[in-house]
Amino acid sequence: MLSPPFYELDGQIAVDLPGARAVFTTSAWGDLRETWLEVAERLTVRIVKARQVHGSRVITIVEARGSLSVDTDADGIATATEGLAPTVLAADCVPIVVAAPGAVATLHAGWRGLDAGVIVNGVGAMRALVGDAQLTAAIGPAAGPCCYEVGPELHERFPGFSAGPNLDLKAIAHAQLVEAGVPTVHDTGICTICSDPALFFSYRRDSSSTGRQGAIAWLT
Repeated sequence: MLSPPFYELDGQIAVDLPGARAVFTTSAWGDLRETWLEVAERLTVRIVKARQVHGSRVITIVEARGSLSVDTDADGIATATEGLAPTVLAADCVPIVVAAPGAVATLHAGWRGLDAGVIVNGVGAMRALVGDAQLTAAIGPAAGPCCYEVGPELHERFPGFSAGPNLDLKAIAHAQLVEAGVPTVHDTGICTICSDPALFFSYRRDSSSTGRQGAIAWLT
């Protein structure tokens, strides 16, 4: 199911990027809204997450004692601190990891975040930490162009990214990453909507009762 550079790690999807490792969780590790502390212990990292609001704010965390749920609205977290693991949750929105030697960030990008500039802000946060070092990104499981049907307004908002009645969120994210200065972008190629429902949560498929998987990344 996985193509390089992605590989299986304890039943999850992992990828090693320059200076960092990322894990895109599956439902085997439960609803990450409930299991994030257990997952942090399993990975031996200090997970840091924020209150996601489908916006564009990206925060930088310098220090945290233990795993932490930050009481602030943000859809991206960056850090240059070893042991800290910026984390975002998703269930069809696009989870993204951006890495360089010395810093790593995770971004939560649905169509609203993509439209509002969460990727530009995320890359900006990374640039503030690593200067002009080359950045690499990885896109995790998310709604694919095979399944993500939208109305005319979104097709007009994102011209050139339509697949019939569907919108290609991952292609939008990829294009925005490259435009923002990230030359290498890896994609799992997994659609959360039509992939095995036993592996991935999907809001579109299962409605608001579904859980959340996540992207967790840390410096290596």
